[in-house]
Amino acid sequence: MRSCFPRVPTACAAALAPIAVVVLALPAATLASARPAGSAPPLVVSAGTVATTLSPGAQAQAVYNRMTAAQRVGQLFMVGGAVTGLGSATTTAISRYHVGNLILTGRTTAGAPPVRYLTGRADTVTTTAATAGVPLFIASDQEGGYVQVLQGPGFSRMPTALTQGSWSDTLLTAYARTWGTQVMRSGVDVDLAPVMDTVAKSFASLNKPIGFYQREYGYTQTVVADKGTTFLKGMRASGLAMTAKHFPGLGRVTGNTDTTAGVTDTVTTRTSTDITPFRAAISAGAHLLMVSSAYYSRIDASHPAVFSSTVIRGMIRRDLGFTGVVISDDLGNAKQVAAWSPGARAVGFISAGGDVVLTGNPYVVPAMVAAVTARAASDGVFRARVQAAVMRVLTVKAQYGLLAPRLPVTGYFGPLTKTALQRWLGISQTGVFDGATIRALQVRIGAPVVGVWGPHSMAALQSYLGLYLDGATTWNTRTVAALQRYLDTQL
Repeated sequence: MRSCFPRVPTACAAALAPIAVVVLALPAATLASARPAGSAPPLVVSAGTVATTLSPGAQAQAVYNRMTAAQRVGQLFMVGGAVTGLGSATTTAISRYHVGNLILTGRTTAGAPPVRYLTGRADTVTTTAATAGVPLFIASDQEGGYVQVLQGPGFSRMPTALTQGSWSDTLLTAYARTWGTQVMRSGVDVDLAPVMDTVAKSFASLNKPIGFYQREYGYTQTVVADKGTTFLKGMRASGLAMTAKHFPGLGRVTGNTDTTAGVTDTVTTRTSTDITPFRAAISAGAHLLMVSSAYYSRIDASHPAVFSSTVIRGMIRRDLGFTGVVISDDLGNAKQVAAWSPGARAVGFISAGGDVVLTGNPYVVPAMVAAVTARAASDGVFRARVQAAVMRVLTVKAQYGLLAPRLPVTGYFGPLTKTALQRWLGISQTGVFDGATIRALQVRIGAPVVGVWGPHSMAALQSYLGLYLDGATTWNTRTVAALQRYLDTQL
């Protein structure tokens, strides 16, 4: 993560007219700003960051207060971008429509270096004008089996959740720690996993979204709760923010909401034991909870869960006491929600109490943002829900270090960068590129460990960062800037 943890093309068809601005103000908190006399000067930081001595809530409030209305609304969206290259529609969603979160879509087998390059470049789009300098939550679906976006050199091939669930807790924890470190070191900081849905063994082959792909950890709520939280805690140890999904469960349906409309669960109730694994995941440290877009006829027959206040404000907030970020299942391309306009999908989710609208389709972002902004301007109740949702998103970002000071990208390999590098390596922070630092960096990037920095080490670093090899024999501006961008995704 960026502070609290050591861590490891298409074009837009047309630009929509600027959306109306509505002030979404919260009472300003009284924030202490004094530094102890004689203390070291703070890092040079980008706009939107705050002192890390503040509590996460205070950090979030300070950032909220300096954001524009449009930037606040943007924090309530997660836009899709291809893991092989984001494309202009995705970067426009961030730069013009202020979207504050990114999900990497598709698959890559090219390995970690290209992902490191992509995430570092994506972070540079979060300018003062775009997101008030607040970094993106960058997410990936890294479950295992058929659902593993990040593959290739630097990423272990992960077995299905059903296989993982057959392992001992000790073995699963060890593997999950390794997988989590690999994901974090690629610049991704949110895993949209684990799947906490329970599918009966006799029904698994008929259950298209989960059982058919062996995405469940077992066939009983007890096993799913145990193995799912074991995976969660192992992955989270690396600093990843984890996401329990798909509340209140997709284990009782036949259709896949991504490809089918009218998917309905006629079994699950508000007090069903299928809720047990989600409660366990929250207790284990899941700070995000994804809501299904299926109907649940015995909970709220009139609305898909993703648009249901009974599900989100009733079950998630009140019954489970969850205070983290509620994120939707895909509202951009899913057939289940195709009957609603993109704007209605976004407004419906936030009205029901949701926080982050996930859309794998970046082209619907302008309509979604415009609809949310317009409703907030005309509806005080909705405006209050937007305010509360933005604060929840910023608070969780603060908990994971994303509101902390950022390393400036200057291309200069000075003491500030050397200290940040040492912090990432987990060694003594002296601000001097000494033999111990060189050896630790050589180990991390897979270079020969000789304690002397030369052309071979530089080539290994450029490869690690996803750069083309330019034959540099020592530090140059291009490589240092890439390293600084990468460290900003890590610290």
